[in-house]
Parts: sequence; structure tokens; C-alpha cells
Amino acid sequence: MPENTTRARRDVGRYVNDALRERYFAACEAVYALGAPARSETDVETGFGTTHVYRYGPTDPAAEGRTPVVLIHGSGGCSAQWYPNTRALSAERPVYALDTPGDPGRSVHREPMWQPERAAQWMDEALDALGLDRVHLVGSSYGGWLVINQAHLRPGRLASVTALDPGGLEKVGLRFFVWIFASLFATFAPKALRPRLAAWLEQPVLAVPELRAMVRTGVRAFRIRRPAPLPLSDGQLGSIRTPFYLLMGKRSLLVHPQRQLERVPRLIPGARAEIVAATGHGPQIDHPDLVNARMLEFMEDADSLGHFANRGAVEA
Repeated sequence: MPENTTRARRDVGRYVNDALRERYFAACEAVYALGAPARSETDVETGFGTTHVYRYGPTDPAAEGRTPVVLIHGSGGCSAQWYPNTRALSAERPVYALDTPGDPGRSVHREPMWQPERAAQWMDEALDALGLDRVHLVGSSYGGWLVINQAHLRPGRLASVTALDPGGLEKVGLRFFVWIFASLFATFAPKALRPRLAAWLEQPVLAVPELRAMVRTGVRAFRIRRPAPLPLSDGQLGSIRTPFYLLMGKRSLLVHPQRQLERVPRLIPGARAEIVAATGHGPQIDHPDLVNARMLEFMEDADSLGHFANRGAVEA
């Protein structure tokens, strides 16, 4: 009965039916297999639903006590999106990847949490349930908004924040939605055309068969029930004191990279901002070696210095 009640609600994310949910899970497993094997999986309860968590590494036992990394994926996906990053990150630190309630994945969404304070409360409750009192928080796209929002509203347990081509900096414009729909349409193109379309659209989903299958199945299987997040104001960004790292794709359609390259370090004391060339909305997928190395370097600096010295704005 509780499951039927949850399914009927119009303000929480839900699967269309059990058969499509299982097909989506199978597609996700093929993507997870491209990255590091998870050491364990667990579910933690919050006031907004059950959050499914994947635990990775570290491969070096001496690194077990290092400040862990927590990964928050983008909208319309799950933690499988981190397959290019889990191996490198978990080689040096414990890594936790959370399936966000309200998106397709193995979490169960029961209460709306798109409002900024509710989103911050969910993350605090999930991290508390995992016993994590200090973390390096990394978010991509919508997950980028979640981590920026956390740094603004509930920064107490954050050692650092890394935002990868994030929401939360600008209002989501028409050009981004056009790109999303064009990319989805392109997943139906003949196999021979997909590499060209992937390059033209800056869309790695088209170039990785397992990722393409996961995204296509997720669109059919799951219904997201939340509005696009509102951007943080200059004053809200200026309140952030957590060591902050912003990486954007040079051809991003979610943000205007040059604008944010100047704005974020000006507003957030000590923040670093970089533009990654030859990519759009997925720098951590298109250039995983570069992005993984930069993230680990940033976390190391944040741990050793207690803050991140201002290196300003650069283009990678």
C-alpha cells in the first residue's frame, strides 16, 4: 500500500512501471561495469525517502582515513554517470556516490525536495546517516546546484565543493533545453551517424553505447517531478566560505563559461574557476584524466592547507 500511495503522488519522481524499472537497472549495471567496482551498496533513510549509496575504494588501505569524496550526479540519471571518475578518485580516497531521490536510480522518493532548504536538509540527513562528518562534495549539472546550495545553506561538514558545469549559477535557458531534446533525438540515429552527432552536439552519451542505452531507457522508465532550480544570487554565492572549485566546458550550453570564470572567483573568496577546452556539458566524461587529476589536486590542497589559496580563473 505505501508504494501505491507514493506512485500516485504528482510531486515526487516515480517509475512508470516495474518492468521498465528493471530494464533501467539492467542498463545502469552495464554502465557501472565501465568504472571501478563498488565495494558495497547501502540504503539510508531520510525524511524525503530512501537514498541508495555506492561505496568505492580506496585501493590503498593507508588512504582509508582520508577525507572521503561524495559524488552527486546530474538530473535524469543515477550514480552510474560517474563511471569515468570512480576508479581514479577511489584509488586515493574513500568515495560515496549517492542516487538522488527524484531521479532514476535505486533511491525511493517520498517527499518533494527541490526547494533549496529541503535539498540541503536531505543531503545533511543522508551524510549523517552514513556517518560522514567531513566530506569533499562533487556535483555535476543539477548535482552541481545541489552542492553549491549545500555550501550556501549547510556548509558545516564540507571540506570542499567541486561543481562541474553546474546548475545554480544561471537561469536554465532555452538553448540548454534545445540541446537536451536534440541529443535525445540523436540517440535514435543510425549507428554510423552517432560519432559525428556526438562531436557536433558535444554529447558523449551518443559515443558510449552503454551510456546511450541507459539514458534512453531512463527517459522511458522514469518521470521527474520538479522544476529547474533557480540560480543563486550574487549575495548568496558571496556567502560561501567553503573551498570552492568550478570547472566548466568551453562550449557549455548551461552556463556562459567566460562570464562565470570572472564572476565566481570575484564573489566567493578563494574560489578557483577553470574552463576545460574541447567539451560542452560533460568535462568529467570527455576529459576524465584531466578532470580527475585536477579534482584530486584541489582536494589535497584543501586538506593540507585548511583552505584553498586563490589561484584565480584559468582556462585548461
